[in-house]
Amino acid sequence: MNQNENWLARSLRVTAKIEQGELAATLQSFMFIFTLMASYYILRPIRDAMSSDWSDPQLSALFTATFLFSIVAVSLYGFACARTRFRRLVPGVYGFFAVSFLIFYLSTHAENDPAWIRKVFYVWVSVFSLFHVSVFWSYMADIFSRQQAQRLFGFIAAGASIGAIVGPGIAVAMAGVAGPRNLVLVSAGLLLVPMTLVGILERHRDQNRTVDPEGAAERSIGGNPFAGFSLFLKSPYLLAIGLFIFLYTAISTFVYFELKNLLVAVEEANRIRIWGGIDLAVNVLAIVTAMFATSRLTTRFGLTVTLVVVPLVIVVGLITLAFSPIIAVVVALQIVRRAGNYAVTRPGREMLFTVVDRETRFKAKSVIDIVVYRGGDAITAWAFTGLTVGFGIGLGAVAAVGAGIAVVWAGVALYLGRSYEQASGRETVGAVGQLGEHR
Repeated sequence: MNQNENWLARSLRVTAKIEQGELAATLQSFMFIFTLMASYYILRPIRDAMSSDWSDPQLSALFTATFLFSIVAVSLYGFACARTRFRRLVPGVYGFFAVSFLIFYLSTHAENDPAWIRKVFYVWVSVFSLFHVSVFWSYMADIFSRQQAQRLFGFIAAGASIGAIVGPGIAVAMAGVAGPRNLVLVSAGLLLVPMTLVGILERHRDQNRTVDPEGAAERSIGGNPFAGFSLFLKSPYLLAIGLFIFLYTAISTFVYFELKNLLVAVEEANRIRIWGGIDLAVNVLAIVTAMFATSRLTTRFGLTVTLVVVPLVIVVGLITLAFSPIIAVVVALQIVRRAGNYAVTRPGREMLFTVVDRETRFKAKSVIDIVVYRGGDAITAWAFTGLTVGFGIGLGAVAAVGAGIAVVWAGVALYLGRSYEQASGRETVGAVGQLGEHR
């Protein structure tokens, strides 16, 4: 190794707790999620700009469609997990999405009236927004051990934040020049990069047989293609993770609807710039925390504190919003909520899956990350519509409801952190929440 590499390894060992033998795999994982998030965040402002074209009931219907389609997508993914050799599974997922966005790009040129395509695109990007991240973190929990995850996942998550800056930066810069159609093509091209990185990371797995001592990457996961649903429903641990995500989505959806309603009168290109600008602000704040603070928070105070801290901050923010329901507070709360999720909550949540077996990690995790998340979106979207359209409730009252939800969220986080710390270092959590085989 040359002198520059030694200096980099020494610096990262001190600042981010990355050991020298882990440096290559960690940086490759960092680049992996960076590219994924850049690809998605090129699409996100395009999708979100469309939302202001639809009423609350219409958007709620699209959220419901996303939830239903997510069930189908996760079922098909479960079938792929059971039948596809593991080394081909992850790159195959990203290749499939790249092709799908290429088809959208071609269809917008061929279709004279793209109204229905816009709605299908909105739903498909919403499915992709969770699928690509869920598969990535499942893969990370399969590549790195529990002990490594506590030190490395925060740093790797910073790659997501940087990608989420570059992506909307591209969207903001090119929206008025290239147009949304060509941005979709750029996003599809970026999805080809992770397919290459998986091959490199598999060589790391081959060299690190403590993570995969039996060479399971050479086989398919096997089992029932629909086992993810039954594994989720039978395990108190997984049900608690699902509830944790559901409560997070309840708050997220309420804030999302408020923002989209504020932008109804704004031109679409400007909406893209505004949504992209929000993404930029959130992810700039998340980077330093994820790279240099999350691992210290987790290793010093444990996962319980890591999971609870953001919900408690959100409780304070929503109480403030209830008493001061003004736009500035909404924007500040949105930035803190999302930055805290990217830098602290998300890496902590992904550590929860390092104490489950491989079938649970890939099949049940996708049910939780996608079906439960989108189910929460659909339910809370209709709840928001009922509160605002049906009862005429204002922002302050909605924020008070949200504060109550956030208190429950913090309680679930406390339970999950303690459950993880009881299981960690002993044995993995099996399908029904009992203790199973060693990692």
